[in-house]
Amino acid sequence: MADQKKVTRAEQKALRPIQILDAAFEEFVKCGFAGTRIEDIADRVGVTKGTVYVYFETKEQLFEAMINHFSVPFQELLGIVGAFSGKAADRLMAILSLLYEQIAEDRTTRELVRLVIAEGQRFPELIDRHHDEFIAPIIAKIDALLLEGMASGEFREIPVEFSEIVVAPILTTTVLRLIFDDRRVPTPNKEAFLRTYFDLLFNGLLAKPH
Repeated sequence: MADQKKVTRAEQKALRPIQILDAAFEEFVKCGFAGTRIEDIADRVGVTKGTVYVYFETKEQLFEAMINHFSVPFQELLGIVGAFSGKAADRLMAILSLLYEQIAEDRTTRELVRLVIAEGQRFPELIDRHHDEFIAPIIAKIDALLLEGMASGEFREIPVEFSEIVVAPILTTTVLRLIFDDRRVPTPNKEAFLRTYFDLLFNGLLAKPH
């Protein structure tokens, strides 16, 4: 029984940083960086303010760790898309479908986008690193697929330096939902959204629109 208690304490200690990051996320979303208090984060976890500082020395460090923690799904997404096969158009549709699910449909990622936008001027180096580590690799993958499709004749020639336009509808939908919640922008039907999105996108990309 004593051994079981020791294991439980060890597990609890291992989980504590994640619990703090989860609580910090909710407070930062609710109050913004400036309005968030460490004691409120501690209250959410059920620990003292000092316990939070054991793991994160400053609120700035906590904010940065929280951003990195909730950005991990983007790294996982990149690993998934690396295993895709088939035509460039099929792989591009698969990537964009995953991005839609991860950004527009996932509440945590939507709120992460809000924090990145709202706090970007306060933490420019953090936001730049976030882009370089999590966003740029995905854009690079899309660029590579566009170039591959153009080289094979599957896609018509387009300026790849503007490839962010390809993901713009997903970002627009995300931002509108952040601004209006579901008051004026109802949650879109995923299948209908992707069907319309891909129709508009690929009838602009394909060498021979169908």
